[in-house]
Amino acid sequence: MPDITSHYTQTRIAPTPSGFLHLGNVLSFSITAALAKKHGAKILLRIDDIDQARVTPDYVQDIFDTLNFLEIPWDEGPRNDYEFKKNYSQLHRMPIYQEALEQLRDQQLVFACTCSRKQVRNEDGSYNESICNCYNEQIPLSTENANWRLITNSEDIVVKDHSVKNISAALPAEMHNFIVKRKDGSPAYQLTSVMDDLLYGVDMVVRGEDLWPSTLAQHQLASALGESDFRDIAFYHHPLIMEAPGKKLSKSAGSTSIKYLRENGKSKADIYSLIAGMLGSKESISNWEQLAGLAGGI
Repeated sequence: MPDITSHYTQTRIAPTPSGFLHLGNVLSFSITAALAKKHGAKILLRIDDIDQARVTPDYVQDIFDTLNFLEIPWDEGPRNDYEFKKNYSQLHRMPIYQEALEQLRDQQLVFACTCSRKQVRNEDGSYNESICNCYNEQIPLSTENANWRLITNSEDIVVKDHSVKNISAALPAEMHNFIVKRKDGSPAYQLTSVMDDLLYGVDMVVRGEDLWPSTLAQHQLASALGESDFRDIAFYHHPLIMEAPGKKLSKSAGSTSIKYLRENGKSKADIYSLIAGMLGSKESISNWEQLAGLAGGI
């Protein structure tokens, strides 16, 4: 990892409790913790539970169990399920998300879409806007069971890289007219992530390289909302570890979940060394600092 000269104050670990955490999550959390230590930044634990249909108490508890077992630190946020529900659930921030959605509506920056995900996806999973005619049909935004999609553009988006360089790129096809409000009325991930990072003063984000399209989408959304501070956030997109060639880890892959490994007698050092091996190293390591150093040269 290149030397970083900027000073950062706040980063975050932001798991989604829609499955048990896996080895890839641990890699990302370790790099986050190492960069935070390097810069003297605080770490916020932000549990993204806006998709309530996929959240279970076991998945929420697994986040605390995994972080504590692997001794990955955080400075702010809940320490247990009770504190999370009482003070930190995204449900408490619904008024903030709703205000952002109303702003997009009032500025006529969104349109209603009644298409299913399957209807507007190409075979590779990318969005095919030529199939969806909802924008031209001008469906009322008050229509039930309709998504709200942001009206995106093809202008270059500038992202502040972790190495303090600006990277320019256009929004990829898969993110054109991405969803900001879901059919069930709840705000979508891209919107809640933007508003939460701004609310908590996050100025450094670590995420997998597979989320680069999301980073671009979030910058365009922040720009639409007039939130210029979002451009000051530095992003580090780390390489992924793979379950198999060309197949990234997923929460459905039980054998790579930390819960499964713990229940089968694996120690903290075993888990860190397992990740190191998946990165191509034969070193035996025992903590997140060693893993981050191995992964990114921190």
